[in-house]
Order: sequence, then C-alpha cells, then structure tokens
Amino acid sequence: MKILVTGFDPFGGEKINPAIESVKTLPDHILNAEIIKLEIPTVCHKSLKVLDEAIMTYDPDVILSVGQAGGRSDITVERVGINIDDCRIPDNEGNQIIDEPIYPEGPAAYFVNLPIKAMVRQIQEVRIPASISNTAGTFVCNHVTYGVRHLIETKYQGKRSGFIHIPYLPEQVVDKKEKPSMSLEMIVKALVAAIEAIIQYSEDIKVTGGATH
Repeated sequence: MKILVTGFDPFGGEKINPAIESVKTLPDHILNAEIIKLEIPTVCHKSLKVLDEAIMTYDPDVILSVGQAGGRSDITVERVGINIDDCRIPDNEGNQIIDEPIYPEGPAAYFVNLPIKAMVRQIQEVRIPASISNTAGTFVCNHVTYGVRHLIETKYQGKRSGFIHIPYLPEQVVDKKEKPSMSLEMIVKALVAAIEAIIQYSEDIKVTGGATH
C-alpha cells in the first residue's frame, strides 16, 4: 500500500505550519505501507493541481491531507468537504474567492471515504485527544478535502482520501492568549495512529462520533 500524505506551507502571516512540519517528520513506512510526503501550497486550485500531478506520479492507494486549524484543541478528523470557496483571508497568492463552487459541475458535498471513527479511536488509544469534525471550513483545507474526493470520483476511481486538522504548535501561540496548542511530537504520534487505522480498516467502526451543534 502507498499513502500520499500532504501538508500545507505556512499561511496567514505564520512563519511555520505544523501541517508540513509534522508530515515531514513521519516515518517512511508505517506497518506495511509506504509513506510519500508532499508539501502543497495554501492556494486555491493550485493546491489541487499539485495533488493531481502527485496522484498521477505516485499512484497512491490513499491520499491523506493535513492542515492547521488554529484554535482547535485536539486532532480533528474531517467527515465532509463542501463544494464552496468562501475565503475569510486571501490565500498565499492573494486570491480571496467568495461564494464560488470549487467544481461547478460537482455535487454539493462529498463524505471522505476513510475510516474516520477508527482513526479517532486509535488516536485516543495513544492518549491524544481527537474527535470527528463536521466542517473543514471554507478555505483551502475544505478546498482540498472536497477537491481530492472529486478527483477520485471523476478520474481516480477506487482510491481513498481524507483530511485531518491539527492544532497550533506551542511556538505559534506565544503571542496568542488562550489559544490551545500541541507539541510536534504529539501531533506526529497522532498521525501515525490515524494512518495505522487507515491501513487496518477498509470499513469504519460503528461508534458514536456525532455532535449536537
């Protein structure tokens, strides 16, 4: 099995992005899977172009993308990507797309096709807080969550993809009062646990991961 794991470059004025820092730190093999690591730009549409080229080049079985969610306190495994760009801030090339579909011909949303609840459970089993998220936002993280699923449905049938959001690193919150953070070591440990679940589960487990709001 080959798993392409991607992380974004820094954005929004930050000098570092825990997404690509944690991805770079992953081992080259997890269980029986080869881990291919890729930095992608925090730029709408260009991010998907880079991913499309990487999927053609490496032919991975799974595409797992990782992004920073500053303000979240735990590892959040995304359930769904929606077909909208509504950028609160400009991306890294100054684009600020507002209320436009990612793919005009695509459906309103795609559920990811990874075992998200098994992933959360295995992260929790290594004593790291994790939960299901039902929104990947409307910036480049959601753009990639939805966009990769659309590529799979229209071009790369049979592959699986999903998205994990991670908190700030401690050094990012020195000047951000009351913002939570998580160490790079803990984030990497969580990602390894999640990837192990992806390898071990072709179908998800039936446990609650819902929310009331």
